[in-house]
Amino acid sequence: MYWKNRRRRKSSRSWTGTGRLAGSLAMWLTICGALHGQDRVKEFQEHFDRETHAGAKVKALQKLGEVQFEAATKAGAASDYVTVGLIFEKYRDNVKSAFKLLKKQEPDADRHSGGYRYLELQVRRGIREVEETLLTVPEEVRPPLRIVRQDLIDMDDALIRLLFPLRPKAPEKTPVPAEVKP
Repeated sequence: MYWKNRRRRKSSRSWTGTGRLAGSLAMWLTICGALHGQDRVKEFQEHFDRETHAGAKVKALQKLGEVQFEAATKAGAASDYVTVGLIFEKYRDNVKSAFKLLKKQEPDADRHSGGYRYLELQVRRGIREVEETLLTVPEEVRPPLRIVRQDLIDMDDALIRLLFPLRPKAPEKTPVPAEVKP
């Protein structure tokens, strides 16, 4: 009998402690999550800048791009369109640096197409994000975003040309004229 009562008291005490602990933990995670969201772009940008291998830099750009697009969406919701423009300009600069490093380290896109394909997919996503943002921003903020969009389109075209170069056609075989016998 004593054993059963002891067990019940212990479990009831831990339950209220667990409820308090869960509430405190949820509040702490909410506060830290808000602070962590601001540092995520900085953290991913530093990781991207430290990367020296082209393939890894492209993969880091993929993660950085997601975080940057999320930050641009939040800034757009807060009507901070200057920050939106700066975020997309930084994204364009990151794409340029990754593209330059990729061309330098892996110049043959036919043999080493993995990084080029990932970068092309990332650039297309960036173009879509900029185009969606262009629909919502005021007219006075659109010119810098249009420049960013055009730069991304130019890089996408260059990537497509590297991935799918024009192949020369096989020379046509011309029939050899038969010699005329007199």
